[in-house]
Amino acid sequence: MVRKPEAHVLPDVLQPGLALVFCGTAAGKRSAAERAYYAHPGNLFWRALHEAGLTPRLLAPAEFPLLPQFGIGLTDLAKRHSGNDDELPRDAFDASALRAKIERYTPRLLAFTSKNAARAGLGHAVAYGLQSERIGATRVFVLPSPSGQARGHWDLAPWRALGALYRVELQTSP
Repeated sequence: MVRKPEAHVLPDVLQPGLALVFCGTAAGKRSAAERAYYAHPGNLFWRALHEAGLTPRLLAPAEFPLLPQFGIGLTDLAKRHSGNDDELPRDAFDASALRAKIERYTPRLLAFTSKNAARAGLGHAVAYGLQSERIGATRVFVLPSPSGQARGHWDLAPWRALGALYRVELQTSP
């Protein structure tokens, strides 16, 4: 069953001056229930953040509001729906709202947490890694999904590459 509340399932974690914003497709059922990003125990998001050097310690999903202190934000393409991608209505993804947020807050990097999210947000198929296109001044990066359901495609290497790029961005930020 797909939940469609009036308000956002999970709040955006966005503010000016962020080095990096992660964008997924939609909150999973467990994340919606716990009101925390990437909350399912099988999801590798938090471990990948730490192993890629994006956070100084392993954070728990409920600690997502702490991310801006590391220059990191969070959002989703489907803010009013939760569930697996194949359960969401066809119009759940709002790419124009994502673009408006990125243009408003202008993070240095936007990292899609799956090829599916990137395809929905950009309107075309993509490869993993840094993309040639930008959203405004923001560079775009595509990562393998950390979802346990996508374990067959898991690879930490692109996450580590993003971590290296993030550290360069932090050193060169105004």
